[in-house]
Amino acid sequence: MCYFRTSFIMERIDILNALLDLLFFVVVVQLMCYFILFLRLAIYKNPKNIIKKEESVSIIICARNEIENLRKNLPLILQQDYHDFEVIVANDNSWDGTSDFLSELAMQYANLREVRYVENERYPKGKKFVITLAIKASTHELLLLTDADCEPSSNQWLRLMQQQYKPETHLVLGYSPYKRTKGILNRLVRFETFYTALQYLSYALAKIPYMGVGRNLSYRKSLFFAYKGFASHNHLLSGDDDLFVNETSNATNTVIEINKEAFTYSEAKKTWGEFWQQKSRHLSTGKEYKIKFKYVLGVFSISHILTYVLTIFLVFFEPTRWFALGAFGIRILFQYAIFAPIMKKLNCFSLWWGILLFDFIYVFYYLLIGVKTMVVKNKKW
Repeated sequence: MCYFRTSFIMERIDILNALLDLLFFVVVVQLMCYFILFLRLAIYKNPKNIIKKEESVSIIICARNEIENLRKNLPLILQQDYHDFEVIVANDNSWDGTSDFLSELAMQYANLREVRYVENERYPKGKKFVITLAIKASTHELLLLTDADCEPSSNQWLRLMQQQYKPETHLVLGYSPYKRTKGILNRLVRFETFYTALQYLSYALAKIPYMGVGRNLSYRKSLFFAYKGFASHNHLLSGDDDLFVNETSNATNTVIEINKEAFTYSEAKKTWGEFWQQKSRHLSTGKEYKIKFKYVLGVFSISHILTYVLTIFLVFFEPTRWFALGAFGIRILFQYAIFAPIMKKLNCFSLWWGILLFDFIYVFYYLLIGVKTMVVKNKKW
């Protein structure tokens, strides 16, 4: 009897040690991501006082029943401090008076144009088709895309995004945070936006760009047509931004712009249901990424989840408690240290104090969003 009891204890210790080794391994994976990838963004410095020839730019805005947002934000876009640019609003079958408003505003701004699409009920086209119409109608090589609900942080937005172009540059990835308001949902939305940007901006600096966000994204018109626009993923409703970047970007043709004057701000969703629907739509395209990106991003997500699961489990056992807390503590310490300068750059340092809370919430976020995107198809944009 004593033998079996001793054997059981030894087996349990072996299992705990194996789980502790696994925890050490996933923490090392996390730390490697922090130091190899995220540290690049933490120490990145925006280029200053770039003097170069300004190329003409076409700003593309896709809008569907967005008249209130256009009234608020479009004048700020039209008033950019730049010598030669046009603004094309791709009106996707709006019935809220958008077309009349644009006609009135065009009398004040000669560089404002409307591309209007009237949808055939039997053959709905979607956002990608409307963006393609606007790009075909544009007159300049450099394109800058944003959404109707986006407000540029300054009249230097266009200039700062354009100045990043060099002969070899074909894409410029910008940053588009959400405005700060009260409430836990707003904090979670802003942290999620920061966390997404943390990854795609860091990967771009590491010469392995994989996505961008259409609220603040620039690329060459020739690049768009070289890849036949959105042809490879036109069967999907989403992906006009991240899938396009995933397909066309490479180690040499993509740069970032994170000057605070080059941000575009949006209003965050007000309800959990709206936020859930929005993120499900955005993340539904992840399974279409190139295999190497799905692997790298998947390893990071799984190691994140396992860090919490294993730590919580192992703290209940005396032999592994302090080792588990020590490993977890080291991860959190470096996470806070590396995130601090990045949050300052991205103008969301107010979230720094809640990193641990939101980092824990992200475990459930990964799991729930992952399951939903696998079983539910998005039907509208």
